[in-house]
Amino acid sequence: MAQKQHSSGAILFITIVVALLLIVVIWPLAKLGKGGTAVGSSDDADARIQPVARFELAKAAPAKADGAPRDGATVYQTVCMACHASGAAGAPKAGDKAAWAPRIATGAAALLASVTNGKGAMPPKGGGADLSEAELKAAVEHLVGLAR
Repeated sequence: MAQKQHSSGAILFITIVVALLLIVVIWPLAKLGKGGTAVGSSDDADARIQPVARFELAKAAPAKADGAPRDGATVYQTVCMACHASGAAGAPKAGDKAAWAPRIATGAAALLASVTNGKGAMPPKGGGADLSEAELKAAVEHLVGLAR
């Protein structure tokens, strides 16, 4: 029996026909069950990928005042106590006579100037930008009184 030899053109033609047949059959089968979602349709994916938390900076509300200047103890408790109670950033602790003695020796005017302009890690007015000159003076007198 003589075997018939296939030409390479016939093999190429059969390969292309089989590939097209697979594409025509497999493509629609792959689409079954996936549903027809339109491009741009919204589903739960947007909700699932949202950040867990948001962080927003807001300006702090100013302290409510009735117009009268605050006394030294009140200013100390609201502004100064944050650093002077614990000695944070090298601030002398309230009531520490040894730490306050050289500062008291410079005089009340020098202490008030240090508070007004800031000194070392202490910002101007101790961080209380809304404090008046009278309130600063009362706070200095209160801290000096604690150290005596």
